[in-house]
Amino acid sequence: MGLKALLWDVDGTLAETEFHGHRRAFNEAFAEAGLPWRWDGATYGRLLRISGGRERIRHFLSEQEGTATPVAAERVDALMAAKQMAYARLARSGVLPLRPGVRRLVAEAAAEGLPQALVTTSSRSAVAALPEGQDAELAEAFSFWICGEDVSAKKPSPEGYQTALDRLQLSACEVLALEDSPQGLIAAKGASLPCLLTLGEQPDRQATPWWVGAAAAVNHLGAQQTPTEVLHGPPCQEGRVTLSWLGTLVEEG
Repeated sequence: MGLKALLWDVDGTLAETEFHGHRRAFNEAFAEAGLPWRWDGATYGRLLRISGGRERIRHFLSEQEGTATPVAAERVDALMAAKQMAYARLARSGVLPLRPGVRRLVAEAAAEGLPQALVTTSSRSAVAALPEGQDAELAEAFSFWICGEDVSAKKPSPEGYQTALDRLQLSACEVLALEDSPQGLIAAKGASLPCLLTLGEQPDRQATPWWVGAAAAVNHLGAQQTPTEVLHGPPCQEGRVTLSWLGTLVEEG
């Protein structure tokens, strides 16, 4: 059947938003509320195992305050509203870089008329801010977005991907998901989608890495002077992720 659409995760896949954007925004929200906590890289890395900003705040407050009483929803909502405003400012300023090769691959897929959409646990307001800090061409490349508020269960639930497949009116064997996390991989596989993982420069190279469950895993999509390193899957003959290479992943999946 061949590759007929791409479904992109946003945070950590499309752009370097997690540590440079979301973490900073959470910390600004804590400071604004007069709270003593600041999430460093290690703390935020641990909290990334929890999908969703509200869920991370709720978990962290319960953890820190050690109370059996559930954290008040109004308190979580207030912190999250402040965090979203801080993140929007950062994203719109253009300081959150796209990951290597993303702009090129999105443009190549658009030129081929390949439908592309976003499937993310982030809120619609957070997603909207990112393209505003980039350019109109990037924003216009995506036919639709499935965001955190569009589903009843966030990743690792496959609901977001299943909703996207319904919108596309395509079968899973014709569509490729691009992800960067264990939760994203589980969600993609739960929807029977082949998945490419982009893991960054320093993945945790364990003896049995979690990403072997994906169709392939790379450090990034390939930038000028910086070839793609394939951590799992078929070699990239051109030193970068191309549409033809993605097509082989779908065919083999």
